[in-house]
Parts: sequence; C-alpha cells; structure tokens
Amino acid sequence: MTQSLVCPETVSRVSSVLNRNSRQFGKKYLFDEDEETCWNSDQGPSQWVTLEFPHRVHITQLQVQFQGGFSSRHSCLEGTGRSQEVGVKGFPGFSASFCTAGSQGGDTLRKIVDFYPEDTNALQTFSIPTVEVDRLKLTFEDTTDFFGRVVVYHLRVLGEKAV
Repeated sequence: MTQSLVCPETVSRVSSVLNRNSRQFGKKYLFDEDEETCWNSDQGPSQWVTLEFPHRVHITQLQVQFQGGFSSRHSCLEGTGRSQEVGVKGFPGFSASFCTAGSQGGDTLRKIVDFYPEDTNALQTFSIPTVEVDRLKLTFEDTTDFFGRVVVYHLRVLGEKAV
C-alpha cells in the first residue's frame, strides 16, 4: 500500500534557505501539507533536498508542487541502497535510461532517474521505477528563476517500507 515515507524520524537537509530565514522559509515547510507555507531556497546554480530515512524504503512516486516561476526544468533523483530494474519505458517526464541506485551497504549516491517538471503551480506526480533506498537526494538543476531560486510548497515521497 502506497503511503508517505517521510516521518518525524526522517532527517532532511536543504541546500539553502532564502536570506537564512528558516523560521519563514525553512525545510520543515516541505512536508507540513499547508498551502500557505513553503521552502524557499536562496540563489545559486542548483538547489537540493536530501532525505535520510530511519529504515529502508521502496520509492514508487515523487510529488512536487512548485511556485510558478521558481521551479526546475530538469531535476535528478539520486539514492543509496539496492535497486531493481523494472519496465521504465512509458514513464512520462523521465529519461529513457535507468541507473541502479547504490550498492548494498554503500554510501555513494547513484542516479536513479532524471525528470523534467513543468513550470506550474500544480502538484506534479512522477512515477519512479521500483527502487529500495535509505537516503535520497533530489537536485533541482535548471531553475526557471534567473537567480536560481526554487520555491516548493509540497514534497511527497510515496511508497512502502522495505521488509
């Protein structure tokens, strides 16, 4: 059964926060499900979010809601852990290639998939090829803002706990 994998024990980190104002724009607002709050990065060439789960998880979907004008045209999902190659063809918004994620017990981040969000305010859902990880890094590379800022209202990682 698909569920949100981010829990209170999940450790999150972000590349930056606008004006270092975590009280108003901090990482906690990525997961609070409040339409009025958001994570707002500072400027830079790329922005990222990392998640360290308290247990291994099977990722199946990623949901992101940007503020239009402050989104990413190209994003990359990386992880550590084991992966399984599955039918990847036909996943909209993804490149045709699939790289395995990490090695058993390895700490090196490996690319899972590239995806290409739209510059819109709508919640966007991306199907992820079945992958088991304990750590994720989501990098927003080609931002639509001239200064490289990203604004995310919702970030959801969906799937199941690994057995």
